[in-house]
Amino acid sequence: MKLGIKGIRRASATATVALTAGALLAGGAFASTAQAATPKAPSIVAKGGFVMNNGTGKTLFTKAADTRRSTGSTTKIMTARVVLAQKGLNLDSKVTIQKAYSDYIVSKGASSARLIVGDKVTVRQLLYGLMLPSGCDAAYALADKFGSGKTRAARVKSFIGKMNSTAKTLGLKNTHFDSFDGIGNGSNYSTPRDLTKLASSAMKYSTFRTVVKTKSTKQKVTTKSGGYRYMSWTNTNKLLGSYSGTIGVKTGSGPAAKYCLVFAATRKGKTVIGTVLTSSSEANRTADAKKLMDYGFKK
Repeated sequence: MKLGIKGIRRASATATVALTAGALLAGGAFASTAQAATPKAPSIVAKGGFVMNNGTGKTLFTKAADTRRSTGSTTKIMTARVVLAQKGLNLDSKVTIQKAYSDYIVSKGASSARLIVGDKVTVRQLLYGLMLPSGCDAAYALADKFGSGKTRAARVKSFIGKMNSTAKTLGLKNTHFDSFDGIGNGSNYSTPRDLTKLASSAMKYSTFRTVVKTKSTKQKVTTKSGGYRYMSWTNTNKLLGSYSGTIGVKTGSGPAAKYCLVFAATRKGKTVIGTVLTSSSEANRTADAKKLMDYGFKK
C-alpha cells in the first residue's frame, strides 16, 4: 500500500503522540516509585523529638526540636560526660558512700542505685549505677567527687558549673542545668536537638558507650568492714533487647518532664541518634523512639 506525503505526515504524527504518551506514562510510574521511596514522617506522642545521622550530623526528623523542656534523668548524660572529660581520670579510684547521698534519695523520693553507706565504690561502678538504674545517689557521689571546694555544697555547685560550661562549649544554646541528676529547681532544661548533640558527644567516650549499651550488670564493691558485696543493676532503657541494633542511651521522667528518652541504634554501619521529650507514658516514649529510629534508618 502506497502512502502519499500527507499520509506519511499523519502516520509520523500518530507515532510521535504515542511515544509522548508512553514517555508520560513511564515518567508517571517513575514519579510514583520515587514518592513511594520517600518514607512518611511518623507521628509521635511526645511533645518534642529530634533524630540525626550520628555519622554525618544530618537532621532526619524534628518536632519542636528547639523548644526548652524539663529533661528528667536524661540530665545524667551530662553528669557522665563531665566525669569522663576529667584530666587524668582514674576509673578504678574508689569513692566512699556518704550518708548524705542516701539521705538525699529518701528526701527526694528519687531513683536509686541502692548504694550503701560506708561502701567503697569505683568511679566506673558509679557510672553504671548512674546510667542503668538511674541512681541519683550515684550522681550525688560523682558530683561530690569531681566538684571542687571545701564543703560538699561547694563541690556540688562547682560540678553543676562544669555541666553548664560543658553545655556552652558544645554549643547547646537551649540547655541549662541546676542539678546533677535532673531533680532541679525549675531551671533544669534542654531541647531534643541539644540533648541529641550532648549524647553524640558522650558516645565518643568508649566507657560511656560500654555502660549505656549494658542491659544489666553485677558489680563487686568493698564494704565498710573490708569485705565485699555484689550490686546488681538493670538498665531502665527498654529498647535494649527489644529494638535491633540499640546501643543506648538514657531514660528520664519526672512531674514536669513526663517521660523522656535519648536513644541510639546502629544498623548496617549507620547510627541514628535522637531524643523524645515529654511523652505521655513509659510505653509511649519507647514506641516513639522506635518509630523515629525506623524512620531514620529509611532516610
